[in-house]
Amino acid sequence: MTCELRGTVVVGLGNPLLADDGLGLAALERLRTEWVLPADVTLADGGTWGMMLLPLIEEADKLLLLDAVRAGQLPGTFIELARHELPRYFVHKISPHQIDLREVLAVAELRGRLPGHIAVIGVEPERMEMSDQLSPVVEQRVDQVVQAAVERLAQWGHRCHRPEAVPADA
Repeated sequence: MTCELRGTVVVGLGNPLLADDGLGLAALERLRTEWVLPADVTLADGGTWGMMLLPLIEEADKLLLLDAVRAGQLPGTFIELARHELPRYFVHKISPHQIDLREVLAVAELRGRLPGHIAVIGVEPERMEMSDQLSPVVEQRVDQVVQAAVERLAQWGHRCHRPEAVPADA
């Protein structure tokens, strides 16, 4: 069975009702509203989908994950991981979704359908509690996460740009 590749998939992960856990979704929304992306880049609200992400991941040839990442750093620390760094970090729980994500990636790999290029971009969370607001230290990093995502997409051959300003008299 062959799978038709969909290009690059950017998945925002997290729960927007758990404070800094909503970082991935906040960054995804900013990427969606403030940037123009080529047609071969799919943006997906992964929320806390778990195994339901498997088909989306398996159809991609490149996968970019945006998420709060627990790596034992100071809150607000910017974190970027390439595919080869993921196993080292999976030894410890790095994300509130990691158990599901680890399982999804393992199943995709066992089926021979794990994307060849994977990156994780995120920030060390400060608060993981009931709140629909990011902590100030994490909120300050959302633009950096988005910029890093745009730069990673450019490295993967995708030209992204900000929309043209519409003239006031148009």
